[in-house]
Amino acid sequence: MSKFLSSVVSFIVFFVVSIAIAGEHFVPITSYRTGPYGVSGAPAANGYVDYLKMINARDGGVGGVKLAWEECETAYKPDRFVECYERLKNKGEVGATVFQPLGTGLTYSVIDRLAADKMPLITMGYGRTDASDGSVFPWVFPLMANYWSISTAKIKFIGEQVGGMDKLKGLKIANVYHDSAYGKETLPVLLKQAEKYGFELKGFPVAHPGLDQKATWLNVRRFKPDYVVLRGWGVMNQTSIKEAARARIPANKLVGVIWACSELDTVPAGKAAIGYNCSSLINPGSNYRVFDDILKYVYDAGEGTGEKEEVGHQQNYKMGVLMGIMTVESINKATEKYGNKPMSGEQVRWGIENLDLNEARLQEMGIDGFIPTFKVSCSDHEGSAPVKFQKWNGKEFEPASDWIATDQSIVRPMIEASASGYAKEKGITPGCN
Repeated sequence: MSKFLSSVVSFIVFFVVSIAIAGEHFVPITSYRTGPYGVSGAPAANGYVDYLKMINARDGGVGGVKLAWEECETAYKPDRFVECYERLKNKGEVGATVFQPLGTGLTYSVIDRLAADKMPLITMGYGRTDASDGSVFPWVFPLMANYWSISTAKIKFIGEQVGGMDKLKGLKIANVYHDSAYGKETLPVLLKQAEKYGFELKGFPVAHPGLDQKATWLNVRRFKPDYVVLRGWGVMNQTSIKEAARARIPANKLVGVIWACSELDTVPAGKAAIGYNCSSLINPGSNYRVFDDILKYVYDAGEGTGEKEEVGHQQNYKMGVLMGIMTVESINKATEKYGNKPMSGEQVRWGIENLDLNEARLQEMGIDGFIPTFKVSCSDHEGSAPVKFQKWNGKEFEPASDWIATDQSIVRPMIEASASGYAKEKGITPGCN
């Protein structure tokens, strides 16, 4: 009888331990497949989900723990994002791992909730720029390159086109931007650069969603710019490229932001888009192992989220894959400290803050060449990665530059000053653990 009881107890203990091990890392996916920005949001969501599926199928999850996720439609509206955030933040065995809003207004809507919820945000290439100072914003991570950093790379790219930064003096640069928190985020750094390099800057806001821009581009034409920085999103971008052509502004004089760097922006514009340049956090092309693995483990198994043709060939899809990469690597890094079990948001925050994507790690992940190396720290939640510029040749994007380093001599003092002001306003004592 004692042997029987012992066996029963052993079985129960094994069963309970098995349940604990079988828990899942919960990934909340706040997407927007509908509305005027759904054309851009849908492929990004497809790439994000496909990467998670691939990790489960190829690796069995992270540290032997499967990834689970739930998608919540935000329609790119801050109030809808807040609803999704509140609904998903406590899901899973230990709560959600990390949110990626994919929207600046969406990011701002929850920043003041994060500390109490112990929930990190990854805002890669968007969001609140001064959150790069982790001593003030411990829960927000504008990974790789923030808006201001990318803006300095754009001006350096234009400097390369005209024969040097000293040749910027006297040029006219138009800033055509989405009239929203997203669009306005780079105004301070552009003004700082105009002052430093001596070019004339003039802003031209475009009302949401950006379908009617005829009057805007007539005004741009009157300004007679040497270059135009295009800071759009969704349907605004293709409309801007078309209207620029009608205003007789050549496509090679346009420099788009990373969220205006997709086939969805160029193909509808036809010949008007040939020569169009844009900034990016990724290299063009599909010749990277990560996409081969998505095809092998996801699409060949009949589990693809979107169209197979997107894989490795659609820019926003590739950005979605990059979102998945950052989520999974952050979870993976957290398990190095906390063990192979479901990770909480607080634990994943540590993982993000200790990311070190060096060449060796990029090779292991099958993404060497796809993105540059970068390293995160408490004081630097960005990583100060360089920026790649791409050119549309009528069929696909091709490299238009080497990786261009951002100008932290301009950006970092602005970040620290802005973050310090926020800390005083909110009664935050800056510091790193």
